[in-house]
Amino acid sequence: MKINILLYDGMTALDAVGPYEVLSRFPGNEVLFVADRAGPVRTDTGFLTLVADASLDEAPSAEIVLVPGGFTPPLTPGPVHEWLRAADATSTWTTSVCVGSLILGAAGLLDGRRATSHWLTLDNLTEYGAIPTAERVVIDGKYATGAGVSAGIDLALTLLGEIVGPEAAMAVQLGIEYDPAPPFPAGSPAKAPDPIVTFLRENRDLVVRL
Repeated sequence: MKINILLYDGMTALDAVGPYEVLSRFPGNEVLFVADRAGPVRTDTGFLTLVADASLDEAPSAEIVLVPGGFTPPLTPGPVHEWLRAADATSTWTTSVCVGSLILGAAGLLDGRRATSHWLTLDNLTEYGAIPTAERVVIDGKYATGAGVSAGIDLALTLLGEIVGPEAAMAVQLGIEYDPAPPFPAGSPAKAPDPIVTFLRENRDLVVRL
């Protein structure tokens, strides 16, 4: 399969790199990083740069299109939305991680569809006609969305399971030793202590800037 992963300034690295680590491990898959322009793209922390292999105009069609989230997602009409609509017309799967689902929504691709996002931005999906769904991975037709940041790994494994079967997905999971055992029970607002949830709600700029 050919896989195009969108990059843009201010994106969150793990949103793109997590799925990349899963999808690139399956034999025969080809991953291309694409952006407005080929070349370096600075991630949201300002400390890490990823490199786009091709511009949006140069990017070939792909079976999987993946849109990561970030602090400054492109939500106003522009080249990214035009490219996404064109890419979606020929893709087998159109996918996102974290607030990447808002980018898909802004491109008009999630109207009437179930989707997820980071828990702090889940309700924003209604602005684009999507149906917010508080699950880690949501599949509605050919659209697959993952919740916040680390859920990109789960999204990619779910995709592999759908496309080539659970055994192949489990082989990749074991190969990257993805066996989550977090040191604290704070991975979702349903599990985290109330003061921590309140702190992040009141200081959401630490996580998202929407």
